[in-house]
Parts: sequence; C-alpha cells; structure tokens
Amino acid sequence: MRTVSHIVRLGVAVSAIATGALLAPTAAAESTFDVTVLAATCANCHGPDGRSPASIPTIAGRPESILLEQLRAFQSDTPPAGTTIMGRLTQGLTDDELVALARHFSQINAQP
Repeated sequence: MRTVSHIVRLGVAVSAIATGALLAPTAAAESTFDVTVLAATCANCHGPDGRSPASIPTIAGRPESILLEQLRAFQSDTPPAGTTIMGRLTQGLTDDELVALARHFSQINAQP
C-alpha cells in the first residue's frame, strides 16, 4: 500500500510540475503596462491629454475604432501618404498597446 500511495503522490507532484511548466510561458508572455506612460509620448505633439494647441490634430474624444484604425495604418508596411513621425513611433508597439492607446484617448473629452 505504501508504494501505491507513494506513486499517487509522485503522480500528483509530476502533474503539478507539468501544469506549472505549461502555465509558466503564458504567465511570462502576459505583460502589463501603464497606458498613461505610453500616452505621455503622444503629448509631445498632440498636446496634454491629446488636446492639441496647434495644427497637429487633437486625438482626445475621437472614436476608439477610428484611432485604432489610424494607429494600425501608421504601423503598417504601407502607412498613409504624408505620415511623418507616426510610422516610427508606432513600430515598437504591440497591438494590445495600440488598443489601449485608442481606448485611452477616446475616453478623454476633447474640450477641457
């Protein structure tokens, strides 16, 4: 009986290790980021909270779907004509980060 009990415990331990090993890459692949840190770089051109004080477009309050479409277009291999720095700025961002930025700016009122 002791052998059976030992084998069962060993089986549980191996199962736990295997499950942990399978879950570890997923947990490591998940990342968290602060969208406000990403959005802060947008303020350089688009103004605080995406409200542009100059000729660069205001992005605050724009629909999330439009912002996301534009960010993805800037990131694509064929960005829109006349794209300046946006192509370079979006290259290092993941799709999750693009989604978060679009959502973030869409939720800010365009008027202070």
